[in-house]
Amino acid sequence: MKNMNQMMKQMKKMQAQMAKAQEELGEKEVEGTAGGGVVKVTMNGHKQVLAVEIDPEAVDPEDVEMLQDMVTAAFNEAMKKVDDLVAKDLGKMTGGLNIPGLF
Repeated sequence: MKNMNQMMKQMKKMQAQMAKAQEELGEKEVEGTAGGGVVKVTMNGHKQVLAVEIDPEAVDPEDVEMLQDMVTAAFNEAMKKVDDLVAKDLGKMTGGLNIPGLF
C-alpha cells in the first residue's frame, strides 16, 4: 500500500505540473510569416489566433489568390511552431511519451 500512496502523490504532483505548464502555454506567443514577412499570424500556445498583420504592399486586387496563399502559409507556420512549443514544454514532463488528448 505504501507504494500505491507514493504513486498517487507523484501522479497528483505531475497533474499540477501539467496544469501549470498548459496555463503557461496560453501566455506564450509564436509568429508565422509568409511572403518575406508581409503577412504575419500571431498565435498563443493554445492555438488561438491573436493577430493577423498584412502589409499593404501584399494587397493586389488583381491577385487575391496570392494573398490568400500567404495567409494560409503564415497560419500553418504558426500552428507548426505551437506544436513544437507544446511538444518541447510538455514533453519534458511526459518523458517523450505522446499521451492522447494531452497535446
